[in-house]
Amino acid sequence: DDLPDAWNERFKDDFGVAVDKPSNGCLQDVHWSVGLFGYFPTYSLGNVYAGCLNKAMRDALPDLDAELAAGNTAPATEWLREKVQQYGGLYRPKELIEKACGFAPSEAPLLDYLEAKFGGIYGV
Repeated sequence: DDLPDAWNERFKDDFGVAVDKPSNGCLQDVHWSVGLFGYFPTYSLGNVYAGCLNKAMRDALPDLDAELAAGNTAPATEWLREKVQQYGGLYRPKELIEKACGFAPSEAPLLDYLEAKFGGIYGV
């Protein structure tokens, strides 16, 4: 019973914004309401893996942005098929990332991507 009030107070303190309804507060994510707190770290790990795959794909396909801008997803699809999808569940995630990317999973590619994308906007 105390969670909505505690959430709303902390949100206001941290972000300076009042929560207008429960679906924008403590119920904004279905996981909270059913006690699935353990899922949140998996999202972070998925973002790290995606950063690694993004770096490896862009290193292998230097014209990727132009291809995607032209609506051509084939190079990316083919790279993913060759490096990731063909293996299905054969490898554990860490091993698959190492095999696909040529380096061990690391947060560095994700941080590089985020800094490149948001650094100029937010001055970080």
